[in-house]
Amino acid sequence: MATIEAICISRKKGMVKKPVDLANFQEGFGIEGDAHGGKWHRQVSLLAGESIDRVKEKLPSLKDGAFAENIITRGLGLSSVSVGDSIQIGTAIILEITQIGKKCHNDGCVIKKATGDCIMPKEGIFARVIQGGEAKAGETISFC
Repeated sequence: MATIEAICISRKKGMVKKPVDLANFQEGFGIEGDAHGGKWHRQVSLLAGESIDRVKEKLPSLKDGAFAENIITRGLGLSSVSVGDSIQIGTAIILEITQIGKKCHNDGCVIKKATGDCIMPKEGIFARVIQGGEAKAGETISFC
């Protein structure tokens, strides 16, 4: 069973996100209190915990939210996702995948400078909230 390992937010764009105990996903907006919320296609970002593990081999001190990811998944198989797919969190929240990967910062992020690579440009998944609700780490997450 796939689960959410962590949910992270930041109040300002360009900042490392911090884990939260409980997150409110708002339909058509994103996560309440997160700087990336709004009426656009990248309301929520997801990253596989398995991908983060590979980076931690080179940078063990890496903390949740370091890639500015909102949701860290475990066991979901995000590498097989396509734009237009839907993901369900718990029994209520529905996300629609809108983008896979993103352009890295012009001079590279701190992680790329430290490890020689950044996974968000290739493995970051972006979505919009179709149906809202509350979620926390440990919740189930699945394709629907």
